[in-house]
Amino acid sequence: MPSKEHRDNLQKLFTRDKHGVVVLRGASILHRYGTDYEFPFRQESNFWYLTGVDEPDYEMVLNLGNGNFHLIAPDRDSDFAVWNGRIVPPAEIRERYQPDHLHIGQEMEEVLREIDPDVIYTVPSDLADELEDDLPDHTIDTESLTDALAWCRAIKNEDELGRLRHAAEINNQAHLEVLQNLRPGLYEYECKALFEYHQIRNGLVQDAYNGIHASGPNSAILHYTGTNRKLRNGDLYLIDAGHEYLGYASDFSRTWPVNGRYTDWQKVICEIVLEAQKAAIREATPGTRMEELHLLSAKIITDGLLDAGLLRGNRKELMEKDLFALFFPHGLGHFLGLDTHDVGGYPKGVTRIDRPGLRHLRVRRELEPGMVITVEPGIYFIPALLLPALDNPEKAPYLNRERIERLLDFGGIRIEDNLIITEQSPENLTRLPKEITDIEEVMSRS
Repeated sequence: MPSKEHRDNLQKLFTRDKHGVVVLRGASILHRYGTDYEFPFRQESNFWYLTGVDEPDYEMVLNLGNGNFHLIAPDRDSDFAVWNGRIVPPAEIRERYQPDHLHIGQEMEEVLREIDPDVIYTVPSDLADELEDDLPDHTIDTESLTDALAWCRAIKNEDELGRLRHAAEINNQAHLEVLQNLRPGLYEYECKALFEYHQIRNGLVQDAYNGIHASGPNSAILHYTGTNRKLRNGDLYLIDAGHEYLGYASDFSRTWPVNGRYTDWQKVICEIVLEAQKAAIREATPGTRMEELHLLSAKIITDGLLDAGLLRGNRKELMEKDLFALFFPHGLGHFLGLDTHDVGGYPKGVTRIDRPGLRHLRVRRELEPGMVITVEPGIYFIPALLLPALDNPEKAPYLNRERIERLLDFGGIRIEDNLIITEQSPENLTRLPKEITDIEEVMSRS
C-alpha cells in the first residue's frame, strides 16, 4: 500500500478525536492445532488499512495529540532468515511505511510510557488484555476505536475502489471459465480447482472466504463447504466465491444448470430471483436503506412464489407473516472491502431487526457514495425450514404442500453482484451472464 494512502487513512481516523493514542497489533503467523503447519499469512484488516504493513508481528501507535505515527517492528534474528527469508533492514522499513518513529524490537508498553497518554484506544484483543495488566494507571478504551474504524472503512477511496475493481475483473474471468466448462460428471472439487486456478494464475492467491461450490441439494446449504458430490444431469450448480487483491475482496454468486439447460421449475425460480435482484440494484442509490432493498426483494419473491403456486393468499398478509423467510432466510447483502463481510454495516446505536428474514441482514444504514455492497437475493428449498412449516397450523394454510414436497431436493438459486454506490446509478463490478438465455447460450458454445 503506498505510504500516502495509509497516511490518508491515519489522517481520516485522526479527525475523529484529538487526544490519547490509538494502538493496534498486526497479525502473526498462525499454525494448525499446535503443529508446524503454517497457514498463509494474512494481515489483520484494520492494521493493514492504517499502516500498509503486510508482514507479521508489527504493532502501531498513533498519537492523536500530534498526529505522530509510531511503528514497532520485530527484531528478526538469523533463524527467521533461515526459515522465512530476508530480514528487511530498518532503512527499508522507513521507506516502505513512512512512520514518524520506528522502534525495532521495543515493547509496546515502553513506547506508551514515553508518550504517557491520558487514554489508550484499541480493539478487544490479547493486546488490550496485556495493556490493562501492564498499564493499570491508564484508561484503556476498547469500544470507541471499533466504531471509528468502521466509520473510516465504510467509504472507500479511489485506491481501494481500484483494488476492488481489479479483484472483480479477475473474479469475472474465473467464474466464466467454470461456466464454460461445467458438465455432468464433474465433481464439485474439480469446479473449485478450476476456479482457483484462474484466480491464482492471475496473481490472486488469497481466497476472500471459503468459496461455495454446491450442486443439487447442496445448493440449499447457505454456507456449504463440502466438495465431494458428483454433478448430475438436471442438477443446479451454485458457485459463491471470490479472491482478494491486495486484501480487497470480490464476492459473486451464480446458479447454473449443469447440463446447460434449465428445467421448467429451475427457470421459474431463477426468474423470480433475478427480478428481485435487478429491482434491488436499480434502487441501490444514496439515501436508500439496505432493509428497504431487502423488503423490496422479499415482496418480489413473495409475488413470484404466489404466481408459481407455491404460496397461497395475498401478498400483504404473506409479508406480514414473513412467509418469504422460509425461502429467503438470509440478508440481501453486505459491505465489501478488506473483509468479505466488511465492517460498518451497523453504526453505533443501530440494532438488528428481530424479524425472520431480516435478523440476518448485515447492513442497516443509508447508502452513501463510495460504499461497496453486494446484492444477493435467493430462493432455497430447505427441508429443515419447510417441513416444520408444512406441519405448523399457522403457516401451513399459506403453503402448497404438494408442490413444495416435490421440490424438497431442488436445492437453491442465489444471484449476487458487487456494486459501488455512486451519486447516480450504482457501478456494477459483476459482468457475468445471469439472464437465462445468455447462460444457456454460453453453455451451448462450450
